[in-house]
Amino acid sequence: MVESLALKLPQATKPAGTGVHPSTTPCFCNCKLRIKNFPSQTQTALVPLCSTTPAGDSPPDSDASAGFSLDPAALRRGKAITLRVSVYTGRMGRTCGVSSGKLLGRVNISVDLEGAQTRPTVFQNGWMKLGNNSARIHILLRSEPDPRFVFHFGGEPECSPVVFQIQHNIRQPVFSCKFSADRNSRSRSLPSDFTNTTNRGWMRTFSGDKERSGRERKGWMIMIYDLSGSPVAAASMITPFVPSPGTDRVSRSNPGAWLILRPNGFSVSSWKPWGRLEAWRERGPIDGLGYKFELVTDNGPTSSIPIAEATMSSKKGGQFCIDSRLIRDSALSSRSPVKGFVMGSTVEGEGKVSKPVVQVGMQHVTCMADAALFIALSAAIDLSMDACRMFSHKLRKELCHDDQDSSF
Repeated sequence: MVESLALKLPQATKPAGTGVHPSTTPCFCNCKLRIKNFPSQTQTALVPLCSTTPAGDSPPDSDASAGFSLDPAALRRGKAITLRVSVYTGRMGRTCGVSSGKLLGRVNISVDLEGAQTRPTVFQNGWMKLGNNSARIHILLRSEPDPRFVFHFGGEPECSPVVFQIQHNIRQPVFSCKFSADRNSRSRSLPSDFTNTTNRGWMRTFSGDKERSGRERKGWMIMIYDLSGSPVAAASMITPFVPSPGTDRVSRSNPGAWLILRPNGFSVSSWKPWGRLEAWRERGPIDGLGYKFELVTDNGPTSSIPIAEATMSSKKGGQFCIDSRLIRDSALSSRSPVKGFVMGSTVEGEGKVSKPVVQVGMQHVTCMADAALFIALSAAIDLSMDACRMFSHKLRKELCHDDQDSSF
């Protein structure tokens, strides 16, 4: 983690850019972590000015931070890790393809991760000279162990695969999946007791009047079973994915939705919602899959807590991630129960074979049934890439009901 960022500029330095004043933070930094033979990771954060603080003192508390996650393969090559912090004046972003900021200076910090996998470590905490000028930057660079469970789908979710747990070079089967695509009845995609309880409010709230025969993708469901064959989690499509009128696109104003379900107590025939996932086809310069995930509380469908919202490329895919460091909205952040990394799941782009790799923070798993919820969620986001595919395109046969062809 790169924290406690602050910048001390010489008195002669003028504010950068029209309408920008030092009191409104005219600088930002790009923090790039470089590892030999591995892709670089880059994070961007605003840098508050601290022009009156003596060089030997700590800066005021700052929310400016950047975070990086290193998997075991990167850690094994951790002897050649360098953090490069580049500070720019001006506004963040690009104009006409050119960066809007002007480089003020750079610092490089070598990182030795020996021992960092077992205990918190501080690599840098204090002021550093920024390049060849008199500006100085304060940086707290530290690491914390973040052990994770790693799971790998043995096939595409719609092909009802086995899910393996990866430990070093050992692959051990821990879950099995069963996918179904019953387009005749939405209620048939849910456990029998689920539609007969007070949770019917979810159905009324999120389905509405979206029944459009021949122009919808509905009824998809994936069940997760443990090694004994008992169901431990499920993802059920409760709101059909339908195109907006006159288009072939699932719009943000009319998204499809899934419920992530867990067993209610010790009965395998009783279920309750754990989370809700919305997905749609995003418009804009990047054709992408937009999504929003919320935790469900016991107070009903109107009291859910949003904890993840982003867009990934429909062509290239990306990673679905629940991580408090990625929450930019301060109001959302204050409500979120998420602390640090929770989970990450790979998603391939349209038309590509997708066998998700899922990482789950160990602190969020007390039993394998907890992990199964994240497996169901990762399957739902992966299937949403297909559900949000343009309706002018065909889907593979596994995603279609027997009485319908793949073109819908």
